[in-house]
Amino acid sequence: MPSFKSILAKPFAKRIYKKVQKWANNPIETQEKVFKNLITEATETAFGKDHDFISINTYEDFVKRVPIRDYEDLKPYVDRVVKGEEDVLWKGKPLYFAKTSGTTSGAKYIPLTKESMPTHVNAARNAILMYIHETGNADFVNGKMIFLQGSPVLQEKNGVQLGRLSGIVAHYVPKYLQKNRMPSWETNCIEDWETKVDAIVEETLPENMTVISGIPSWVQMYFEKLQQKTGKKVGDVFKNFNLFIFGGVNYEPYRAKFENLIGRKVDSIELYPASEGFFAFQDKQDEKGMLLQLDSGMFYEFVKAEDFFNENQKRITLKDVEVGVNYVMIISTTAGLWAYNIGDTIQFTSTQPYRVIVSGRIKHFISAFGEHVIGKEVEQAMKDATAESTIRINEFTVAPQINPDSGLPYHEWFIEFENEPDNLSALAQKLDTSLQSQNSYYFDLIEGKVLQPLKITKVEKNGFQNYMKSIGKLGGQNKIPRLSNDRNIADALKPFLLVK
Repeated sequence: MPSFKSILAKPFAKRIYKKVQKWANNPIETQEKVFKNLITEATETAFGKDHDFISINTYEDFVKRVPIRDYEDLKPYVDRVVKGEEDVLWKGKPLYFAKTSGTTSGAKYIPLTKESMPTHVNAARNAILMYIHETGNADFVNGKMIFLQGSPVLQEKNGVQLGRLSGIVAHYVPKYLQKNRMPSWETNCIEDWETKVDAIVEETLPENMTVISGIPSWVQMYFEKLQQKTGKKVGDVFKNFNLFIFGGVNYEPYRAKFENLIGRKVDSIELYPASEGFFAFQDKQDEKGMLLQLDSGMFYEFVKAEDFFNENQKRITLKDVEVGVNYVMIISTTAGLWAYNIGDTIQFTSTQPYRVIVSGRIKHFISAFGEHVIGKEVEQAMKDATAESTIRINEFTVAPQINPDSGLPYHEWFIEFENEPDNLSALAQKLDTSLQSQNSYYFDLIEGKVLQPLKITKVEKNGFQNYMKSIGKLGGQNKIPRLSNDRNIADALKPFLLVK
């Protein structure tokens, strides 16, 4: 018999569905309204005065006055905010800093304001409510839900609290979900990731888990530990587990492994959250891509990835984007990020409504020979090559081998197998064929004998986890880059290869 909570969830979901449809069906007007509000609200800030916001009446005015920046470029302003100064990037002081690990600048401090913080929480909530509205399935609200996340323990810096985004969000779980939510506060505060996952296994085993959420690589570790402990498939341990919510990385390379660990298929919802904003969520089970959040205090611009490093890059808004083109996404937000390059590349799968997939990172690509290979292409190649096979992979990354001991240069694929192929060279050939079919530059380099076909190097069991642990990045919001344009990760993986 349905519970009071699951009965109430359906009309609430319907209300949110109608609200989302309103802005999704009026995308350009919605974004124009967001843009005007951002400029108006920030006119009296230090950034607004430095960039003459008072004279900005059109998008073209904005482009002339506000150049694209990444964190390094914005850092002088952020440093002032961190020191406690008010009205710098956004009015007043931020509520929090989301602390992330930067590649060149050490720790990055991304501001979260009283205007921006609710958009993170509402988008996560709306993703679940849209699923309830579409499927009619609300029974899971009666069971226990786990959100694998960073520690909710926050520090303070000049009157502003700081921590990992997932830890900050833990303070905003609605009251009606508090009793259902796991792990316990004490367990969530454990800093060491492996110790934390062991504690989560002990805590969740006796419970009726219905929803499990987290970055796939974290959840994989949790599932494996559950299986080691019980000798059962996760779906047999948790009979009513029917919804997996994930974000941060593409799920496709993990799907076969997860279905094997669970023992059956479960519905899934993909999210696109980041410290800088909650950009999109999957709004339909049978549609590719995630609904871009257009009414969340974020104004979007896009630059074609192939033109991004050109001097005269062209910035466009939503009305001019095309399906299937690789864009660098630029945002301006109520957290005080202005024409900010978050580093992600996206592609639109639809413009009615606007849905996106994350195709990679602008810094994570391979073009050692002019091939411009991106994350989406290597993930698609892996999906194509392992389809309709028993091959299952835990993790992989790709790097160029520019100076091999003999023969032509090639792309080296480092793969940790859960279930190995009978024929490794046949798998390599399938990967290479798929990559050539997707990327004409790569095809030309193979055909022109500039590159030889890719080679696979096997990584030992738990090798990627051990590598992440060795660099102090196990758990948290840390992920293995799918590919890189140098040998830094490849060289650091040497101790974890099956053939040393």
